[in-house]
Amino acid sequence: MTYTNLLVDAENNYGLKIKEKPLDYNLKGLYNNNRIIIDKKLNNDSERKCILAEEIGHHCTTCGNIIDETQIVNKKKEIIARRWAYTKLIGILNILDAYKCGVRNRYELADYLNVTEDFLEESLNYYQVKYNNWYEIDNYIIRFNPLGVIEKFQDF
Repeated sequence: MTYTNLLVDAENNYGLKIKEKPLDYNLKGLYNNNRIIIDKKLNNDSERKCILAEEIGHHCTTCGNIIDETQIVNKKKEIIARRWAYTKLIGILNILDAYKCGVRNRYELADYLNVTEDFLEESLNYYQVKYNNWYEIDNYIIRFNPLGVIEKFQDF
């Protein structure tokens, strides 16, 4: 999924209005009342895509003004939105599909999924905690650290 695809998805499936404009105070994105602003100064579409996914996550999971991250409740809301974004952009099936297409390391996976390496690292850490280092699906075992996919042998 590209940044443009995610923009269309956000507008069509979530009813959001999205604009790009310069943001101050080192903010990269903002969500308020079905509107998202993405910082126009961001370097690339991968970073824009990750920020947009997180802001959509705020729309889907949290509400209220959470800019003050010194409050624990605001930090929790931020984490919930990020987890939503991880699942949206880097789902278990996405990792498996990438493996089937020949992706073998974190750098290739970030490139394949068009996300930043930091976002990928955070999502794999989240999955590692959630699933206790590995996840089994169909005939595969996905390890999160070190990253790898193992295809199980079939009994014949």
